[in-house]
Amino acid sequence: MSLAFIFPGQGSQAAGMGRELAERHAAARAVFEEADDALGFALSKLCFEGPAEDLQLTENTQPAILATSVAALRAAEAEGLPRPAFVAGHSLGEYSALVAAGALSLADAVRAVRRRGRYMQEAVPVGEGAMAAVLGADLETIEAVCAEARQGGEVCGAANINSPGQIVIAGSAAAVERAMPMLKERGAKRAIPLKVSAPFHCALMLPAQERLAADLGQVDFKDLGVPLVTNVDARVIRTGAEARDSLVRQVSHPVRWRETVELLAREGVETFVEVGPGKVLSGLVRQCAPRARALNVEDAASLGAALAALADSGQSEGQAAGD
Repeated sequence: MSLAFIFPGQGSQAAGMGRELAERHAAARAVFEEADDALGFALSKLCFEGPAEDLQLTENTQPAILATSVAALRAAEAEGLPRPAFVAGHSLGEYSALVAAGALSLADAVRAVRRRGRYMQEAVPVGEGAMAAVLGADLETIEAVCAEARQGGEVCGAANINSPGQIVIAGSAAAVERAMPMLKERGAKRAIPLKVSAPFHCALMLPAQERLAADLGQVDFKDLGVPLVTNVDARVIRTGAEARDSLVRQVSHPVRWRETVELLAREGVETFVEVGPGKVLSGLVRQCAPRARALNVEDAASLGAALAALADSGQSEGQAAGD
């Protein structure tokens, strides 16, 4: 039986996240202390206490989720969570996955994603971009409608290809607004505008991508101790150079999460452990790979349940890293 760790992206944040793990596990507490030192302010206090409106700011949200995810990982490792055969992360979560794989230091990662969040926010003036979740439509239909909805150089296209029944579109606000009723006319069950601060993972993010590329060029990326499946190409990588390139291109390209999960399933992964706040990815795994098992680790109760489930199935470190 093969095991993969998957790490959540933006949208999973909530005031109070990570606090219980930090109180109970020295390894988790050390992660928050390192993140606070790296950023020069009390990120841990923001995670543990809020306020929610400050936690929702993209430049705060991204390092907060990353730190909480890595804290959950370190607590789980200290309790004997088996070594995975693969790692992956959804958007921002790819940074957490690279920390887990040993390619990025925690300090470098939290600093990078704080700037990433700021660059993304600044790339598009408020109100000029939008995102919408489309339920019950296939990718081909969505891409055709988005092409029809674009006018005069506007941007509109798939941004998060999350599961067979859930795709998020992003782009110019007017084009996204035109696309939503058109998608319903073409058979989509729902098209729901999302409350986001910027239109992520589309060509409007190119200014942010260029700024982030310069920063990541100064960061030390090591080769991965555990292979990772990338968002941007949905393929397995093992080198630091590949990881840096993937993170740069990820900013303006779609997150190919459905393909990521399907690839991991083809590689023999039967158990996915979502490490970090929330259970969003666990739900997507069940849609993309119905035969797989999805567990999560975000607090003491879920950590205990995940360890018990793995023990019951005979999961061992040797088996987890078998391929």
